[in-house]
Amino acid sequence: MKSKYSIPLSSVIKEFQLEEIYTPVSPDEIKINSPEINRPGLAFSGFLEIFEPHRIQVIGRAEHQYLANFSSCERSQKLEPFFECKPVAVVVTTGLEVFDEMVEQAKKHGVPILRTPERTSAFMAAIISSLNISLAPRMTCHGVFVEVYGEGILILGDSGIGKSETAIELVKRGHRLVADDAVEIKRVSSKTLLGTAPELIRHYIELRGIGIVDVRRIFGMGSVSETEKIDLVIKLEHWNSEKMYDRFGLEEEFEDLLGINLPAITVPVHPGRNLAVIIEIAAMNHRQKKMGYNTAEEFNKRLMEMEFEE
Repeated sequence: MKSKYSIPLSSVIKEFQLEEIYTPVSPDEIKINSPEINRPGLAFSGFLEIFEPHRIQVIGRAEHQYLANFSSCERSQKLEPFFECKPVAVVVTTGLEVFDEMVEQAKKHGVPILRTPERTSAFMAAIISSLNISLAPRMTCHGVFVEVYGEGILILGDSGIGKSETAIELVKRGHRLVADDAVEIKRVSSKTLLGTAPELIRHYIELRGIGIVDVRRIFGMGSVSETEKIDLVIKLEHWNSEKMYDRFGLEEEFEDLLGINLPAITVPVHPGRNLAVIIEIAAMNHRQKKMGYNTAEEFNKRLMEMEFEE
């Protein structure tokens, strides 16, 4: 499946330290737009009906041994239909020999050939994980993203409600800033969202009246993180006296981001409320729920037992 996003082949070569056997043009000009990988064993045997050339093709020991069983002329005949499909790139793993016929066909049809010393399974696991992140569906939202007690907390709310000030207070209390003002969110699996900051504003916070603050330089490397999984959404809103807020925690709330429903909490903002402490408690309470203990349900159970006894 193609993604609407792409990365240059050069970034894959750099990340995995691939040896360039042959590249028809600069790797910067070759775009990878599929997170899926293919092993072309069936393609070498002539079955090309559902071949997908936009996938990176990985040749491991099995495919290599299959080709090694043929003479040079036969090998060239086996390879030509495959290279005629113009796959985006071919990677030979385990440091295996690249056959001369393979290079000839690659040059004839303009297909990059790369090589890695990594074992096939290890390389495929690593590159699939990397491409799933690089080519994931994404969005940018206005908010603050912090890591609190190991939980990724996305703080949403209107401008001026105190998101950045709360983030600074959390950093002072030993937690880590991921992003302020703009949070880039990627859906890397059917259940996982990762959040990060745009490169330009990474590790910076804007405080009204003070300006731009470099969190990493003021508080140290331990105060920032580049990427975290989003576990909980906290929505800050101005206190509305006419609105009934959940006082027991029995009502479950969710926020839909890129098709994934994340647990959410609405926190009313009122003078005198310490938002940093509230968010710390929310993070610990959420962590406790994931470990199987729900305070609200336990409290409600005790109330029901008391009523039954009476």
